[in-house]
Amino acid sequence: MEFKQGPGWKACYDEKRGLYTAQLGGGVNCTLYEITKEIYEHVDDPDVDWPSRLIDDGRKLFMSVNDRCGPPYTIVFDSDYESFCPWSDAVVTGKTWSDEMTDAVVEVLESEKNNREQRRQKRKAREKE
Repeated sequence: MEFKQGPGWKACYDEKRGLYTAQLGGGVNCTLYEITKEIYEHVDDPDVDWPSRLIDDGRKLFMSVNDRCGPPYTIVFDSDYESFCPWSDAVVTGKTWSDEMTDAVVEVLESEKNNREQRRQKRKAREKE
């Protein structure tokens, strides 16, 4: 695996799987992403002021929030997040949102549109069980 990192972010290229992933924050305040090759290639360019904005264009896999603005919580956008990011130090914190709540948020919020197809497929699989 090949890594790039800076203050508050880390990106990974897994050459065996051809997979690009990233992490913003860490531990109990962490978001994991699947990113594109283009994002990975440019995230550490000297003219990029905010690498986190580039990473945020990726597909969210996992989000753990413990920021004192309310009770801690975790959202699992893709249940395969651990296999996507085995290198991550993300920690599940507080209550994890239900699949139904996560599905609803993904369908409603434009910012979560990158997860719609994946969530719809997994919902169909759950309904068949």
